[in-house]
Amino acid sequence: MIFDTSEATFEQDVIERSRELPVVVDFWAAWCGPCRQLTPILESAVQARDGNVALAKLDTDANPRIAGAFRIQGIPAVKAFKDGAVVAEFVGAQPPKAVDQFLDSLLPSEADALVEAGGEEDLRRALELEPARVDAGLALARILRERGDRDGALAILEEFPGSFAAEGLAARLRLEDDEALRDAFAALDAGDTQRGLDALIAAIAATDDSARREDLRRAVVGVLDDLGVEHPLARESRRKLASALY
Repeated sequence: MIFDTSEATFEQDVIERSRELPVVVDFWAAWCGPCRQLTPILESAVQARDGNVALAKLDTDANPRIAGAFRIQGIPAVKAFKDGAVVAEFVGAQPPKAVDQFLDSLLPSEADALVEAGGEEDLRRALELEPARVDAGLALARILRERGDRDGALAILEEFPGSFAAEGLAARLRLEDDEALRDAFAALDAGDTQRGLDALIAAIAATDDSARREDLRRAVVGVLDDLGVEHPLARESRRKLASALY
């Protein structure tokens, strides 16, 4: 998909379209010799990717406000947009190999596609390709947990030290047989996150067992990580957690 864009259509052509697929913008001008070298390379490379990336061409002389908004100081300038924002860019004419690498960096990798597919074998293959993929590890661990293979799930999660989500799920797996926590985990699974978190935090305050206390803390932090830093419940629960711990 290759097209010309302008100040009047840039929002729809580039910003909105980039929410569906990557859009590369070629900032050029008729007087620019290097632009005439780069544009056909870009066009050929985009066409070779079978509609998985779009190329928008913007004449900076005819559209100075857009050029100014994106601080174009030298051309050719190329900016790649995904989800409405610039995610990669370069300035100056580039050889075909460099352009190919630039475009390929915008497209889903094989591991991305496998994680999206989400089957057990897909996820195992994704981890072979990219062993540090926490999302693949978490998804695979959840499949194993649902199948009753707790040890297998824990073995997967141990490969991601430092991940709050992985450590939180591993802690939950170690705690799930505890009758005193059954209601807390049931509340979390039912979407009653506040009740579930409050029950786990109360259990922290009530125990003197350091290992159990640490697993409870990790389970809580895993839920907070999933909520996100700015979630109001996460902010309040972090305060409660700190009180229970200290």
